[in-house]
Amino acid sequence: MMIAESITINAPRERVFGIASDLRNAPSRIPEITRVEVLGDGPVGKGTRWRETRIMFGKEHTELLEIADFRAPEFYAVTAHNCGTDYYTTFDFKSEGPSTTTVTFAFQGTPTTFAARIMCALMAPMMKKTLQKCLRSDLENIKRACEAQT
Repeated sequence: MMIAESITINAPRERVFGIASDLRNAPSRIPEITRVEVLGDGPVGKGTRWRETRIMFGKEHTELLEIADFRAPEFYAVTAHNCGTDYYTTFDFKSEGPSTTTVTFAFQGTPTTFAARIMCALMAPMMKKTLQKCLRSDLENIKRACEAQT
């Protein structure tokens, strides 16, 4: 299953990337994220791991995530594994001029076990709609945070 959403933000790419990749402050910008625990010190970059707790499907869920690729200020990718599924999420930042940025947020889940493949086949239509709404909400919250600082 692959889902993607894009949004245009009235802020320079460097600012948008900085806010979108600021894991430690994500709960203050995205209401669905209730907690973030970055595992380790130092700046966020390739190899950074963290636990993120967010409200999904009406309940709190905690995932262990890792940045698999990090090319500031243009792109970063996040991986996770849960319930027999590998998740790969990308954030792509394109300058549309000196003070406008388009962000594309893409999410892909690949079941790796038989049980996960069955669940994915049964639940995909409902999950896709819910996840699309979640991606859109995250992007709109990032947009508000970026444009509030301009």
